[in-house]
Amino acid sequence: MAQTFDLLIKGGTVATPAGIGGADIGVSGGRIRAIGDLSRADAGSVVDARGLHVLPGVIDTQVHFREPGLDHKEDLETGSCAAVMGGVTGVFEMPNTIPQTTTAAALEDKVKRATARMHCDFAFYVGGTHDNVNDLPELERLPGAAGIKVFIGSSTGSLLVADDPGVKAILKVIRRRAAFHCEDEPRLLERKGLRVPGDASSHPVWRDEVAALTATKRLVALARETGARVHVLHVTSAEEMDFLASAKDVASVEVTPHHLTMAAPDCYDRLGTLAQMNPPVRGERHRTGLWAGIANGVVDVLGSDHAPHTLEEKAKPYPDSPSGMTGVQTLVPLMLDHVAAGRLTLERFVDLTSAGPARLFGTALKGRIAVGYDADFTVVDLKKRATITNGWIASRAKWTPYDGVEVTGWPVGTFVRGARVMWDGALTAPSTGAPIRFLETLAGR
Repeated sequence: MAQTFDLLIKGGTVATPAGIGGADIGVSGGRIRAIGDLSRADAGSVVDARGLHVLPGVIDTQVHFREPGLDHKEDLETGSCAAVMGGVTGVFEMPNTIPQTTTAAALEDKVKRATARMHCDFAFYVGGTHDNVNDLPELERLPGAAGIKVFIGSSTGSLLVADDPGVKAILKVIRRRAAFHCEDEPRLLERKGLRVPGDASSHPVWRDEVAALTATKRLVALARETGARVHVLHVTSAEEMDFLASAKDVASVEVTPHHLTMAAPDCYDRLGTLAQMNPPVRGERHRTGLWAGIANGVVDVLGSDHAPHTLEEKAKPYPDSPSGMTGVQTLVPLMLDHVAAGRLTLERFVDLTSAGPARLFGTALKGRIAVGYDADFTVVDLKKRATITNGWIASRAKWTPYDGVEVTGWPVGTFVRGARVMWDGALTAPSTGAPIRFLETLAGR
């Protein structure tokens, strides 16, 4: 008797834990039920994936979707629309909203806002502060929580724990891996005078590599002292990457597509404040160091650090201009272009965007194409040449620093728990986003 599925993806080249090769995928009830030759199977919906690669759903572990409080820049619906248009099936969203996500009520509010309204699945970081440290063991275990996020250096918003005793107090009470923005606040304050009005290229002079390395070293020392697991977000310097190679016992590492793709001073000459991020895009020596970290395995995951502002806000003269750019929609095409150029293998891309997030954060049923897992797929055409444009961007901000950039490799389809939510550049299903579950917090669900 022929097998019957809700969905059958046929004829694609599939990336599974066993390797990359031709296979069909059968899906029922939102889960993968069979992988292999399913030519005799029936299904309610059949997708022809000949000529395409079917990858595990991409998880972007660092986005800022700005809701609540900053909805004029982005909201959970528009940000998640950008995600699935770019092939991203799940996101971890950051806590520097208004109000900050530092309480159980604020987290619950975000989960309610997101459920069945976001186009992709989601989890939300809880901000760690001096004031809520005693609540963190409970907060990090709540439904929808990705873990704890701490700003050692100031960035967008007012979340900040700049002192070692404050960071240590947080690390002593938490049990899950916590994420950190690492820039040394005393050095940032000391060097503020190095900012040149009207010149965004002075941004990496002010927020230099020493500020980043100092904070990262402080964090690793505290992690070893307390036995905590830490995740260093958006690493930007060659020195940090070299140091973190000796800290893999306690620290995992994220890099971003913009730090891998752009380099100073060219990006500031071309884009001005549109290239302004925290921590900054640095020179070619540092970009080379980040790619070395990918090649030698020090880097664990890619995150877009999608942090939109309006063009009107970005047009303010530096340093009054805010730091941040869109990125969730361009993560996949930019990195596939690096695959096409030979800087990255497809297997390493999958590891950085699917298997890596699952391994570090313990996502339940996500991160691989395997029987029993959620049917989350990023379907790509590795040969398709396309041009990234502002008109393609679904973010409320409606701009990208890569406007006019031609790439090889493009997201063709996005499937979230078996639902085809994007195909060939169009939304194809209503919003069905749900909280991502984590192995460390399954009890009581």
